Amino acid sequence: MSEPGPGTGDGAVIRVLIADDHPVVRDGLEGMLCQEPDLDVVAQADGGRVAVSLTLRHDPDVVLMDLRMPAGDGLEAIRTLRAAHPRRPRILVLTTYDTDRDVRAALNAGADGYLLKDVGREDLIRAIRDLAAGRPVLTGQALAALTGRGSETELTVREAEVLALVAEGRTNRAVAHRLGIGEATVKTHLAHVYEKLRVADRASAVRTAWERGLV
Repeated sequence: MSEPGPGTGDGAVIRVLIADDHPVVRDGLEGMLCQEPDLDVVAQADGGRVAVSLTLRHDPDVVLMDLRMPAGDGLEAIRTLRAAHPRRPRILVLTTYDTDRDVRAALNAGADGYLLKDVGREDLIRAIRDLAAGRPVLTGQALAALTGRGSETELTVREAEVLALVAEGRTNRAVAHRLGIGEATVKTHLAHVYEKLRVADRASAVRTAWERGLV
């Protein structure tokens, strides 16, 4: 359950702003999201500068932000919005760029989540709801980019996969089903993640994967 606040309370509508330089992408996302009773697209922006202006005007709960747009860079827009308010709106990068540098730059700028545009409909909708509720969202590729090489906190591929699914809000049973492993194995992987990242719970593990020398 989300914390009280505009667009995140029980039964409340989550207000979304879409920033992408391709009209077909924007319209497609809006048409998809508006089929959900708890999601409402309040504005579209074709670049970072317009995204900042419309965000400050409409105060959405979640912004879907592309990274590279001719009418204003997405990274600069994220930095500007975070300078105005460190926690609102939740910003989900939705892009085709999946390099380590892109992931790290977006999260350093203040993004709350990172997904690629080939994400499935249900996964995107779940990600928006998770972000509105205060839960970070990362793809497996993004988490893998954050673990790095040669670090004391380096996660194995399987540990990164488990943590990515946990970041999506999945239960241990759901993670086990998705990966084709047992729940006990999931718990073992999470225990190793907690030990490596020196945390005690799921939420802290996801946040620390961003912050501890990995970003």
